[in-house]
Amino acid sequence: MLKINPLEDFSSDFVYKHTLQGFIYSAIKESGFFDIHDIPKFKFFCFSDIFPSGDFKEGKIKNLIISSPNKKLISCIFGFIRKRGGSPLRFNNFQIRVAELKMFDIGLKSRFISGSPIVLYKDNINDIYFSFRRDKDMGFFLSRLKENALKKYNAYYDDEFDLEGPIFDRLEFKKEVAVRNFKKGSEFIIIGNVWNLLEKKEIKKDERNFYKFIMDCGLGEKNSMGFGFINPVKS
Repeated sequence: MLKINPLEDFSSDFVYKHTLQGFIYSAIKESGFFDIHDIPKFKFFCFSDIFPSGDFKEGKIKNLIISSPNKKLISCIFGFIRKRGGSPLRFNNFQIRVAELKMFDIGLKSRFISGSPIVLYKDNINDIYFSFRRDKDMGFFLSRLKENALKKYNAYYDDEFDLEGPIFDRLEFKKEVAVRNFKKGSEFIIIGNVWNLLEKKEIKKDERNFYKFIMDCGLGEKNSMGFGFINPVKS
């Protein structure tokens, strides 16, 4: 977890998902970790939206959480930032300083809220995202969410684990969002959904590692762009 102290005032409109992803990639690369940017498919890390939301004001602390099932990766990011010793860093062209840095491991929970929107493709060939507003299909959402999570889990652990039943059995929808991003000068929109609650009432012993994995890796598509980050809720 990073506590970010802006060294100048600037609009949150200038800090996109790609801004934060680039910040993390730079930390990974300069720490001497392998070139994760060039690895195909899953990157196995995620990060939260910056909170509290709103524009950046000099001296007003904001927070960012980065998570991964790969403890070595988290240690490399932590070590790189700590070595900077409070020296100014940049979000785009704006200066910030990491006022506090903390590394921690959260035990398994069964109830979650969205820390960033969850994104799923309806048709990835034609780059069409699933939308509750348009598609109104909870069955598709839960099926695709489970399929994606199992694919990432089995790729990470080189396993053939399968989950019986739905990935969650109690859900409270909050809203659908359209997130603006810029990459190489071009704007594009990603559709995601935000949840007040995602709950698996009973996690069996052989499912514990899977649910811990999705806590650390994120849910849905584009986790390394900061989508699908989930925060555990105390029972």
